[in-house]
Amino acid sequence: MTTKKFIKKVFFIEILQGLALTLKHMFSPAVTRQYPYEKREAAAGFRGLHALVRDKETGAAKCVGCGLCAAMCPSQCIHIYTIEGEDHKKVVDRYEIDVLRCVFCAFCVEACPFGAISLTEHYEYSDYAKDAFYMTKEKLLLTWDKYMAGEKGEEYFKKFWRPMSEDFIQKIQNAKFMPTCRHKGG
Repeated sequence: MTTKKFIKKVFFIEILQGLALTLKHMFSPAVTRQYPYEKREAAAGFRGLHALVRDKETGAAKCVGCGLCAAMCPSQCIHIYTIEGEDHKKVVDRYEIDVLRCVFCAFCVEACPFGAISLTEHYEYSDYAKDAFYMTKEKLLLTWDKYMAGEKGEEYFKKFWRPMSEDFIQKIQNAKFMPTCRHKGG
């Protein structure tokens, strides 16, 4: 055993260094936010509570019951039940999400070809009963009305939902595929 190691063991140098660090920061002001009184805004694109998007013209849910969101969900927390409506069209009877099982990955938002589901920026939801976290179609539509209706919902889809139809429009400056001619002998 070297002298340096012996001194470290006898005088507890590492412990004294840790205590010095603790004492140095003990009397500085705390950086903890006092949550109910000091709230911070959710970051842009935050994945919060789910909502079913309403159609602007009809006011009904945009969901057509294709089931892609449920198929893409890794936690299998989305359940869609459809019935046959007028003109033999599929109508969404029940749309349910178990929020406690959700991992908030937003695969459901990306998978939906109609833009019928979104994740709002609302993160302050708590309750004492498990039933409050089982979102039905009506609850999901109310969440849209409360947190994402109007311009906020349109802005959400413009910023965070891709691809959109304007992504597929060919611009003049875009390169085009031009087949080359092959000449014989060259």
